[in-house]
Amino acid sequence: MSNAKYERVVLKLSGEALAGEDGFGINPKVIKSIAEQVKEVADLDVEVAVVVGGGNIWRGKIGSEMGMDRANADYMGMLATVMNSLALQDSLEQLGIETRVQTSIEMRQVAEPYIRRKAIRHLEKKRVVIFAAGTGNPYFSTDTTAALRAAEIEADVILMAKNNVDGVYNADPVKNANAVKYDELSYLDVLKEGLEVMDSTASSLCMDNDIPLIVFSIMEKGNIKRAVLGETLGTIVRGK
Repeated sequence: MSNAKYERVVLKLSGEALAGEDGFGINPKVIKSIAEQVKEVADLDVEVAVVVGGGNIWRGKIGSEMGMDRANADYMGMLATVMNSLALQDSLEQLGIETRVQTSIEMRQVAEPYIRRKAIRHLEKKRVVIFAAGTGNPYFSTDTTAALRAAEIEADVILMAKNNVDGVYNADPVKNANAVKYDELSYLDVLKEGLEVMDSTASSLCMDNDIPLIVFSIMEKGNIKRAVLGETLGTIVRGK
């Protein structure tokens, strides 16, 4: 019997996490390490869904700042998440983990279209499901995708793995040495104080659907497993 605290989780990875110290593109050692950590969780018989950002390849916000049409810039970002998802799928399958990529924008030659019931069935069969292409709509972040998919598949928790911080602080800990780390917060606190945990749309969605969020560092190996086992880690955000 698994001693995991959660049975079904959504793991949110930023695109930057896949780049590692390179800052751009996909670092093979980093994505292999992440895949190994996901395998540790899958081996506990925990159902794992993953949402990956695309910031290591393209950020829609940057495109719009360049004068590009915002919708087009965001669609380019969605395609970047598909590239990251396929790379992660390949790394997981090299470790013997059955994986499916589902995209919100149909590209059947590359991956399955997102179908909620099919995604849940894959999870029940202990396949890792990677949700790519965001929500399929511009103006929505991959944080919102994680919140939406977690609600749709009735996940127990969202695990937000960060590559540069180990939790939620009242200020940027990189710029401010006096920044204070929170052990626990409510979504109302996050929204009121404007804390940069996830965007307000995602935070509201999690709050309305009572989905807890654990924010932690992915840089320390084994942290995803620790979070799933319920160990004290990073910052937990819950309820109202």
